[in-house]
Amino acid sequence: MYQGNGSCLCGAIKFEASKVDLSIGACHCDGCRKWGGGPLIGVHCGTDIAFLGEENIAVYSSSSWAERGFCKTCGSHMFYRSKENMHHFMPAGLFEDQTHFVFERQSYIDKKPTYYSFANSTADMTEAEMLEKYGQV
Repeated sequence: MYQGNGSCLCGAIKFEASKVDLSIGACHCDGCRKWGGGPLIGVHCGTDIAFLGEENIAVYSSSSWAERGFCKTCGSHMFYRSKENMHHFMPAGLFEDQTHFVFERQSYIDKKPTYYSFANSTADMTEAEMLEKYGQV
């Protein structure tokens, strides 16, 4: 874990996360791929996160269990957030310092399109495994 900070593309939103997990993952679910045109490469930041320019964040309820935040000005994806426990998963590219991240897992691996593949060896979970793990079955 480390403390990290970053911002959206235009700088209207800045954040500081106190407990950033250095292990990052890719989510290949339909929602993440439609949201960003590809997998979400995300960093788990928990609940201890502070936003400056929070009035510039729009939130979209993307499912019964999660919501997604984005910048109203530039459209940068700011977070995927669990409604139940308010845990934030932030796109890795938003962070100022990305040198310590390690790509270790992929979720919804059975939903990954055939036109791309990551070279890293990762722990992979299918849609069914993810839904069971998070009690959405």
